[in-house]
Amino acid sequence: MRMQPMVIGHHYMASAGQYLATEAAHAILRAGGNAIDAGVAGGIALGVVHSDQVQFSGVAPMLIYLADRDETVSIAGLGWWPKALNIEKFIRDHNGTIPMGILRTVVPAAPDAWILALQRYGTMSFGDVAESAIRYARDGFAVHTVMATFLQDKVEDYRRWPQNTAIYHRDGAPLGEGDRLVQADLGRTIQFMVDQEKAAAGRGRDAGLAAARDAFYRGDIAQTITRYHRDNGGLLTEQDLAEYRSEVEKPQHFTFKGTDVLSCGPWCQGPVLLQMLSMLNEVDLKALGHNSKEYIHLLAEVMNLCFADRERYYGDPRFVDVPMETLLSRAYAQERLKTIRSDRAFGEMPPPGAVAGHVAGRAGKPSVAVGEPGLPADTSYVCVVDSAGNAFSATPSDVSWEGPVIPGLGLCPSSRGSQSWGDPGHASVAAPGKRPRLTPNPSMAMRKGEFLMPFGSPGGDLQPQGMLQALVNHLVFGMDIQQAVEAPRFITRNFPDSFEPHTYYPGRVDLEQGIGRPTGDALGALGHQVNWLPDLSLKTASVCAVSADLKGGRLYGAADPRRTGRAMGW
Repeated sequence: MRMQPMVIGHHYMASAGQYLATEAAHAILRAGGNAIDAGVAGGIALGVVHSDQVQFSGVAPMLIYLADRDETVSIAGLGWWPKALNIEKFIRDHNGTIPMGILRTVVPAAPDAWILALQRYGTMSFGDVAESAIRYARDGFAVHTVMATFLQDKVEDYRRWPQNTAIYHRDGAPLGEGDRLVQADLGRTIQFMVDQEKAAAGRGRDAGLAAARDAFYRGDIAQTITRYHRDNGGLLTEQDLAEYRSEVEKPQHFTFKGTDVLSCGPWCQGPVLLQMLSMLNEVDLKALGHNSKEYIHLLAEVMNLCFADRERYYGDPRFVDVPMETLLSRAYAQERLKTIRSDRAFGEMPPPGAVAGHVAGRAGKPSVAVGEPGLPADTSYVCVVDSAGNAFSATPSDVSWEGPVIPGLGLCPSSRGSQSWGDPGHASVAAPGKRPRLTPNPSMAMRKGEFLMPFGSPGGDLQPQGMLQALVNHLVFGMDIQQAVEAPRFITRNFPDSFEPHTYYPGRVDLEQGIGRPTGDALGALGHQVNWLPDLSLKTASVCAVSADLKGGRLYGAADPRRTGRAMGW
């Protein structure tokens, strides 16, 4: 039984982490735009209707499949640390941590990434795809239950900056479910970019898109952002913004039981999912039984091993030599599997694997967390498949409680520096011009001529765990995609949190109630530190997907009822 109906179409399909963003994407498809146009529209809309989790000026990593070329590309959509960064200052003044607030700011990447995607692979103008977002910002929308939950959970963080509370609080309290949220300054900021595009439109579409981009990175918006940073101890300069460009890259991929699964590079945690699949490719998962003791034990330990590798090896490949070929090799997967015992859990974070001849950064040495983990702090998601077979997958992110809103602009420049380390020996230590190791990791699965599925999730370190389970549910256990997304889930917390202060919960596994007490008791007997969550908990990720049956000509849209996602298609 499904909590939400699965949406079925024959022409196109979109799914996003908030229903108004889905509507924005669907409107573009209905108007004749392709998957890239629609995905960008949905992503920009998420920066308004999910602005607690997604900032228009945040990050926007994406994967794009181009049907006519049979090619998938990755757009990084992740900014780098300002040139003025001095890691010694973090070590000396902040005890090796990345402090809350303006010093976490990296170069905003999302506006550039969205426009780059439109320029190279879309058909519409920036004004066309931004129309819904501007309307939602200008006219307001009803605060949905997930936003209300996060606004309440982060109430004290918002109170650090009066301009943040001016938007998200009313009469001294956070906005609640059903309250109207108007973001007039943000609407005017995006509209200004549209106006600059229109002014240049006489020189052609590319010139218009370039003008919209320059309005943010070289014009009035850039000047307003950098002036605020100069006046308030920030690091961003006009040069940092003017020189930024998102990279177009070849994705990482692994073939799991006949299906190609693609991710962005190791500047994000996306390859963690691929590493998990490389180990599970060696196992008869069906024989273990879905969500059995044996199944959950194996997957949790595989997750722990892959996260341990993430901590040792992953970082910005422009600064760090990441041995992805070895990490995704069959020989490496087989060696790592040998470290898993069927009768005993690791109990604490296992050591990373050894890569012969490779000098890696040292894995983080996190402190043990005190108390219960809070809500997962970031991100939403959007995916689209259009009538031509193009596909789009993006995980835009950055929150509105980690740094100050820029007065007059209504946005927070990316606070993604919170996912860097202050430890000089760590692969993801902060450095000028270096990208933090990002948690958002859009993915795509495909079998040529048969199957195509963009999928992803919010939830920080929960993302690849929820995505793995949904994918295996669909491909191995034969669940339809909505059932695969809704099925009871588990997560491990036996590794350093990607967010500052990088604490962890040794040996902990969180189980949704639907998994059943006998299974939980059996896992506890193996040494897992079992913790129970309610069913459909937003602490177990929230997967959206479009599963396209290319032979049958049907598109299936799924959205996770754990949050406010919806699918829509025709």
